[in-house]
Amino acid sequence: MKRRDFLGLTAAAATSLTLAPTRGFAEGAGSGPEMTALCDYMSAAKTRALPAEVAEQAKHHILDTLASMISGSELPPGQAAQRYIRANAAQGSATIAGTAFTASPVEAALANGVMAHADETDDSHSPSRSHPGSSTVPAALALGEHLGIDGAHFLRAVTLGYDVGTRVVMAMGGADFSYESVLSTHSISGTFCASAAAACVAGFDARRMRWVLDYAAQQSSGFIVWRRDVDHIEKGFVFAGMPARNGVTSALLVRADWNGVDDVFSGPDNYFLAYAPKAATAKLVEKLGERYEIAGTDIKKWTVGSPIQGPLDAIYAIRSKQAFEAEQVKRVIVRLAPSVAEVVDNRDIPDICLQHMVAVMLLDKTASFHAAHDKPRMQDAAVLKERAKVNLVRDEELAKLLPVRVAIVEIELADGNRLSERVTAVRGTPRNPMTREEVIDKARDLIAPVVGRDKSEQLVKSVYEIETVTDIRSLRPLIQRT
Repeated sequence: MKRRDFLGLTAAAATSLTLAPTRGFAEGAGSGPEMTALCDYMSAAKTRALPAEVAEQAKHHILDTLASMISGSELPPGQAAQRYIRANAAQGSATIAGTAFTASPVEAALANGVMAHADETDDSHSPSRSHPGSSTVPAALALGEHLGIDGAHFLRAVTLGYDVGTRVVMAMGGADFSYESVLSTHSISGTFCASAAAACVAGFDARRMRWVLDYAAQQSSGFIVWRRDVDHIEKGFVFAGMPARNGVTSALLVRADWNGVDDVFSGPDNYFLAYAPKAATAKLVEKLGERYEIAGTDIKKWTVGSPIQGPLDAIYAIRSKQAFEAEQVKRVIVRLAPSVAEVVDNRDIPDICLQHMVAVMLLDKTASFHAAHDKPRMQDAAVLKERAKVNLVRDEELAKLLPVRVAIVEIELADGNRLSERVTAVRGTPRNPMTREEVIDKARDLIAPVVGRDKSEQLVKSVYEIETVTDIRSLRPLIQRT
């Protein structure tokens, strides 16, 4: 080809590109009714009053998550988060719980999220198979401190986060989706929870809410390889640190006047086509304003993995009816649904190892936070002796009852006596809720050893009077170590 011919072809191509119709970045193929209803609801959440009973539940979950963050600061994932902050983050407007550090909202959300899920202390939402508090509260707190919002605004932002992120996963199929997919529902729900909460903190209108959800969808990631994590560090990142960071990032991008796709949930190449083609999108807005997901989220009585809650409740109930000592026990049979049992079967981490925690419960007659995190005790001869008595049975009949996690515990004593308990509503679940005092007692046990008893009491008081807090930054001295 001659040089003249080549230049002519190049010019023609350039002309055709110039004359081609342009498409604006934010132009979409229309918007579905679910997105319209969802974003209208989200944009009004900042000023929408909450029913009194929902506000009470929200305070329980805020306190429980702050306690998880503070106690988590002393666990290996919390220490890892602090190493990251020391090495990479400059001082900023947001608090790092349990430390004297501050950082940018994005970095603080990441660190506090990892701390909140540094173990199995934080709350959990069974229908979406997620831990909403550990991503939602760190995101709302980090951006809330940055913008100086008041306590009522913070309370409503957190409540909205629970409503949005959990519904995304429920629309994808909820528990069934989680069992059939290698994707992590924990990180998916968490990213949308944190993004919705941060967007509410920022006070966006409905159009900007659409763009926040778009950037949340683009950051949606995580898969269940976290089950191989033996130190809970990657798990803390996947479940909470990454989603909290993603949520604050989504809000800050839109706050910096970034636009995006108007409806990432419908139209060509949408989010659900990529992740869950059979999604029931109507569930995105099902009973919004009637069914508050924060009131449907479990608070753990025991600071262990969710599948272990029922068995510990059962042993506690059996012992309350007939006292016995560990040495009197010949055998313990624990029955769980197979998919539930898999999560906690002979794990390397004490608080997610069913056999170990049952052994601890037999010996201690309770399961304290300290006991659930004493990894060296997993090699203690007395514990190993009791652990050898524990048999975990994967019961297919219990699988039919999911997502309700039923646990059956049978204890055979050396004298031949057999004791049993069936737990269908774990303490701390919506069907068997903890009282305010129980939530506070748990929080005190987690907070006081790190920041002191006085600060612990002040923080409890501030959370339950959150509507009177004029600037959320006033909580900083109560959640930081001096």
